[in-house]
Amino acid sequence: MSDDAPREGSLVLYKLRPARVKRAGEKLDIEIEGGEIQKVRPKDVALLHPGPIASLNDLRPLRGEVDTAWEMLAGTTTTLPELAELAFGAYTPVSAWAAWQLVADGLCFRGSPQDVAVATPEEVAGRRAARAAEAAEKRAWSAFAGRVHEGRFEEGDATYLKDVEGLALGQSTRSRVLHELGRQETAESAHALLLALGYWSPTFNPYPRRLKLPTTPSRLALPDLPDEPRRDLTHLLAFAIDDASTETPDDALSLDGSRLWVHVADGAAVVVPGSPLDLEARARGATLHLPEGAVPMLPPEATPMLGLGLGPVSPALSFGLDIADGQVAGCEIIPSWVRVTRLTYEEVDAKLAEEPFRALFAIAQGYEAVRLANGAVDIDLPEVDVKVIGDEIDFLRVLPLDSRKLVENAMVMTGEAVARYGLARGIPLPFATQEASEAHERPRTWSEMFALRRTLKRGQYRSVPAPHAALGLDAYTQATSPLRRYLDLVVHQQLRAYLRGERLLSAEEILERVGAVEAVIGDVRQAERLSERHWTLLYLQRHVGWRGEGSLVEKRGLGGTLIIPELGLETQVHLAADPPLDSKVRLVLSRVDLPLLDARFRAEG
Repeated sequence: MSDDAPREGSLVLYKLRPARVKRAGEKLDIEIEGGEIQKVRPKDVALLHPGPIASLNDLRPLRGEVDTAWEMLAGTTTTLPELAELAFGAYTPVSAWAAWQLVADGLCFRGSPQDVAVATPEEVAGRRAARAAEAAEKRAWSAFAGRVHEGRFEEGDATYLKDVEGLALGQSTRSRVLHELGRQETAESAHALLLALGYWSPTFNPYPRRLKLPTTPSRLALPDLPDEPRRDLTHLLAFAIDDASTETPDDALSLDGSRLWVHVADGAAVVVPGSPLDLEARARGATLHLPEGAVPMLPPEATPMLGLGLGPVSPALSFGLDIADGQVAGCEIIPSWVRVTRLTYEEVDAKLAEEPFRALFAIAQGYEAVRLANGAVDIDLPEVDVKVIGDEIDFLRVLPLDSRKLVENAMVMTGEAVARYGLARGIPLPFATQEASEAHERPRTWSEMFALRRTLKRGQYRSVPAPHAALGLDAYTQATSPLRRYLDLVVHQQLRAYLRGERLLSAEEILERVGAVEAVIGDVRQAERLSERHWTLLYLQRHVGWRGEGSLVEKRGLGGTLIIPELGLETQVHLAADPPLDSKVRLVLSRVDLPLLDARFRAEG
């Protein structure tokens, strides 16, 4: 047996802990702390001292001349026996273990029992500084964890909370802080912690940023309107009919004898294909409508320049529609100047017996009747606009006014007319399509409308026309909101290029734009839905014990889906009885979980 081979009574190192050799051979029987005997291979241990050592209990801390030993050996290499003699005056099992503890500590000495590297003064100073910083970090973390337990934070906690905030905003998928706190590493868990500590206000809406959408307007400069011929239609009465809160009026109606004019904001006059403005609008996909305010697709300066009725005279792309027997018989498209009067839906609804609104409404009714006969879907479930002004959260019920039907049908009529105009002239356009769902009777109750809505198939854009079943049309494209929807803007770009005799985008280029919009528009719509729910639940959180009424639109066993009209909210509720569909159910708020966007209600009575 070689001198450095373990023998009976030797002190060895096994898995970083001391062990005593009980029996030596091809395999070793070793005693570890606690008296347990294990059989190991010689290569599984390292010799610290040949022994003999009677008991591991003999190992104890020693006081010696450690600093002197280090100063003598600094920057060199040594062995464990030499280190034990210099530091503790002798090489014994006890001093060998004490010397190994110095090596294991790693401040002044590092390595193996046979080869111990002795650090230089500079290395020791660096290690001491690193250890001091680590100790300070542990103290800081411990203090932070204590404050989390108490539900508060201090200014110096920003480093930790930024890590949590990154997860809450979708900027990362993991959070070291949440992991160390033993919490779930989810955006909702991060949101909950930030709220609990008061780092985020409940009014902070994280969803647009979580979905990586721009939350500030574009800062690109708008060019001046081009110097081009425009037909003067300022002699026609033109009415932009919108909600009172609408800030960007982009369509207006006129009646010229039997011809319906639909005037649309002329965004394509300043946003040309492939320009920085066009690329920015394409990346945004649409205006992001949030309860706390809209994030426009185009720079804010587009509204006063192009919005209809915001100045004495407005530029427009005007669509002259000839209607016969409730159908579009012809369409003229021209750049124009129009003089627009802004009215609310409520104001127009009160004037539907007066001209020209009576005639406009008759045109809309005739057109809608043809579409309904062709299978158009008419769903009129409760709709609410959630608005945040200052610290107030308001719910504006979208009333089913005839004036809304008037405007909606005029917009759909324009989309059909443009689709047919483009097809007749070979103009590539993004056609909005929707496959038919299963056959249905015309729904009359909310529950029937709710059930029908579930069967509707997702709409799609294509470069070739196909039916839009929900609208009851064989061909359709959206063309009336070019300041708010990018593909509407593309339609206008194509129409203007055709009218000016310029190069048209190809069908392939149209599909590229459709793909770009489809890549982002889902997130835009989701951010809008989640934001509305966020503010709705915050309202409920502020009104503990809220009571109201819901309408039962679907039943599943003992549960049901109810629509709360005043909030525009759908919720699942346990039903003790078995009321019929469309019953009114009195509800009381049970709890709200803002990060999970969850509100629970119970039925009363």
